[in-house]
Amino acid sequence: MADVITTKASAKGVSMAPRKVSLIAHLVRGRSVADALTILEHTPKRAARPVAKVIASAKANAINTHGFDGNTLVIESIQVTAGPRLKRFRAAAMGRALPYQKKTSHISVVVAGSLKPKKAAVKKETAATKPKKETK
Repeated sequence: MADVITTKASAKGVSMAPRKVSLIAHLVRGRSVADALTILEHTPKRAARPVAKVIASAKANAINTHGFDGNTLVIESIQVTAGPRLKRFRAAAMGRALPYQKKTSHISVVVAGSLKPKKAAVKKETAATKPKKETK
């Protein structure tokens, strides 16, 4: 069996609360990448889109940069952590201001899979090995 190797992708500063994004991340944890993207495509939550983008990015990294086989990719880990909070104030009655925080998230995905099998090198004929044609 081929060795299992990992690659990763992340999105930082996603403007959604980490608690909401974690619910979506839990749906796809441990699944194959193809299954995860299908599930997220049919999930009616706003947080499904950035999670799907990060998984698709990890898949593209694995295939294009590292030469993985796209059919063997599995989500090894997916983490959602809290990003920086933007502190804001909302106008209230009697000239007051009520504070609130806009929460952000960091999403990181680690994808595992096996490398594509290497193709055998094709020996090219050089000018020295080619038989010469006779001319009249």
